[in-house]
Amino acid sequence: MSPRSSITQEWQAFWLAIGFLTRIPMLARIDYSQRLMNQSSVYFPLVGLMLGALYAATYSAALWIASPIVALVLVTILHLFVTGAFHEDGLADSVDALGGGYSVEKRLEIMKDSRIGTYGTVALVMALMLKVALLADARFVWLALLVAPAVSRLTPLLLMASLPYVTDPDKSKSKPVADGFSLTRLLAATGFVLLLTATLTAWQILLVPAAFTAVVLVALLWGRYLHRQLGGYTGDALGASVVFSELVLLLFL
Repeated sequence: MSPRSSITQEWQAFWLAIGFLTRIPMLARIDYSQRLMNQSSVYFPLVGLMLGALYAATYSAALWIASPIVALVLVTILHLFVTGAFHEDGLADSVDALGGGYSVEKRLEIMKDSRIGTYGTVALVMALMLKVALLADARFVWLALLVAPAVSRLTPLLLMASLPYVTDPDKSKSKPVADGFSLTRLLAATGFVLLLTATLTAWQILLVPAAFTAVVLVALLWGRYLHRQLGGYTGDALGASVVFSELVLLLFL
């Protein structure tokens, strides 16, 4: 493959990652393929960084017209709109399935149901409330808003690299990303996140181990739980891992 063709593929993979994780229109022509979908996963943390920059800027602007807590609620609303509540939907579906299913088959069946149950509703409301509360309590709110989305989107890559996929591929959006997942690209994404946290927060040295610990802790505990309850991961479980990682990192902050 020529260098120009390789750059074109990476450019398309980047925009495909944006289209996969957000509602932002893709401003590039995509020659969709299974391989390109796999390539896009390495850009998940970069998409998270872009979202974080948007949230931090919105928060700073909102402070001119509103109190800090109102500004955080506005940022949360923006997040849900821009991402289509993609990861929050995964959290609700996962908790409904794991809380209400008594067999692997039943859990997977519940997870595919588009309706939300009591477990999922409670988990979703509490997660959003906790996120706003932790952000309000953070020493550097803008830094938390900037870094957390990028760091948390590394966790699904760890889960995809370490667990089998267990959902019907014809009914899932995450299967194309999981199929043929590259360990090399996982290492590249991990390096990006570590470099990001180290560069942006050289004066806040404890953020680097906090970010690393949050990702690894959620990947290990949530991954082990998924392996015991489902035998692997699903797309919804990956979305839930992003929410969990954000909350753990914000707790450290």
